[in-house]
Amino acid sequence: MKAEPGLIFHTSSRSKIKQHLTLKLYNDLKKIRTPFGYSLDQAIRSGIENSDSSIGIYAGDMESYDCFSPVLLPIIEDYHQLDPGWSHKLGMQEAVLPDLDPEQIFIRSSRIRVARNLGRFPFSGNMNTNQRLALEETVRQAVKTLPEKLSGTYTAFTDLNERQFNDLLEKGLAFPKGDRFMDSAGINRDYPLGRGIFTSRDKVIRVWVNEEDHLRIIAQSPGGNIAHVFNRLIQMVRALSDKLDFAFDRKKGFLTACPTNIGTAMRAGVHIHLEKLEQNPSFLETIIREHHLQLRGTGGEKTAVEKAVFDISNARRLGISANTIVKDLYRGVQAIIRAEKKSRSFSGPGLG
Repeated sequence: MKAEPGLIFHTSSRSKIKQHLTLKLYNDLKKIRTPFGYSLDQAIRSGIENSDSSIGIYAGDMESYDCFSPVLLPIIEDYHQLDPGWSHKLGMQEAVLPDLDPEQIFIRSSRIRVARNLGRFPFSGNMNTNQRLALEETVRQAVKTLPEKLSGTYTAFTDLNERQFNDLLEKGLAFPKGDRFMDSAGINRDYPLGRGIFTSRDKVIRVWVNEEDHLRIIAQSPGGNIAHVFNRLIQMVRALSDKLDFAFDRKKGFLTACPTNIGTAMRAGVHIHLEKLEQNPSFLETIIREHHLQLRGTGGEKTAVEKAVFDISNARRLGISANTIVKDLYRGVQAIIRAEKKSRSFSGPGLG
């Protein structure tokens, strides 16, 4: 890799890594290796191989954030639009909030998840087969000793036949092999070996093992009782943190493979049916922006909206607390439902 990075990246690339990695900076960092042997060349491979990458750099372990700080820190501050003196904000306390949609007219489901990595292992893109299997076994043993109200079953993907696995995929319970961005970063290696899912007995909690990050802890329930979902997530996160050492930095928060997710590493959202606001996208976007939210298609990022069902979630993850994220979501969805009701009332009887 001798050419200037600006010549290595595709001319059409608008990635953050292309914007922030100068030739001098590359030469300063290219010989550095993290304690797990991760290099800058490995970190930026996805951004080089995929001209449409938006970020283009992955961390290979928690130490990547220190070793490659001269390029990662500007990318973090740029992407997260942080004010000077920024820092991760603590705060993940159980919430008391009324159900936003008790009759379930608008909100199909509420879902909150966090990503977590274990500090004593390299991250997913930098793991060998033995490390991946060792991490899976570490998590398998941890979930065996959860308190009764959180208990459930862990299922390794390799223990499922094709029909069973496809059934979980169709229901959104299992995760497929990652996309080409993750593939270039090495995250997809060995799939489905070392991957699996823990499901609580009440089906509210799921934990994905060895997806983009070591753990994706998910709480999901039908309807709009966001507080219930958030509180169940907190219980699970606390229980696992008593057994597992999460990768954490006082300034950057919880550390993840992709720098866009650090901080709270949390996405809190709802699936909501908006048959009238779908016809007024500019007004919907205004409400979304006012409450620091993000509008996505029915199936999440880069998907289409189907039957007027939107995925609405937080846009901010770093520099604010988990509780603030939930409050933003709650107030934003509350405003969206008011607007949708108003639009439907204007349609007249039988038209809405």
